[in-house]
Amino acid sequence: MDNIELILKYFPDIDATARRQFECLGTLYPEWNAKINVISRKDIDSLYVNHILHSLAIARFLGPLEAGTALLDLGTGGGFPGIPLSIAYPECRFHLIDRIGKKINVASEIAKEIGLDNVTFQHGDIGECHDSYDYVVSRAVMALDRLVKLSAKNVIRRPTRVNNYAPGIVCLKGGDLTEESADVRYPVIEYPLSEFFDEDRFDTKKLVYVPVK
Repeated sequence: MDNIELILKYFPDIDATARRQFECLGTLYPEWNAKINVISRKDIDSLYVNHILHSLAIARFLGPLEAGTALLDLGTGGGFPGIPLSIAYPECRFHLIDRIGKKINVASEIAKEIGLDNVTFQHGDIGECHDSYDYVVSRAVMALDRLVKLSAKNVIRRPTRVNNYAPGIVCLKGGDLTEESADVRYPVIEYPLSEFFDEDRFDTKKLVYVPVK
């Protein structure tokens, strides 16, 4: 199964707008990928499981978020995990940043085509992003210790919203993180994605939560 039904399996309560937007991703990403390679060509046929559902593991973890919650997607590439999450959380604010201009342009065009109005985009480096967010999210962008070092400054220290989890960094990783976590000054909490999804694809994948206090 690699289509909208896979999303509905885990998110059966999404509304008609979100369903339409998720369905559109199945057409738009292959179209854009044929012009600008933002997803591995051999991987595009597994778009829903390998990219969309994988991104939505963060939603499965965070659960409901208060309206106005702000999230920064660091190294979004073609829009993962930011675009699937912005569909899942239409009342939250998302800022997607990437150093590769052509990829951030694809993400921006896809967001525009599906009518997302809760997303902003930035072509640049994390050092050029000076705002604060409830959560920094990412998907296998860099080693965890470097990710925390670069983005902890962007996590809000005085939250005005009450969510299930304190402000911090939520990222999707794979493999043994012992070495990457050794120099992180904050708690590093790992969750196997098998807690959230049944698909074998996620057996070795993890979600990592780093509360920044």
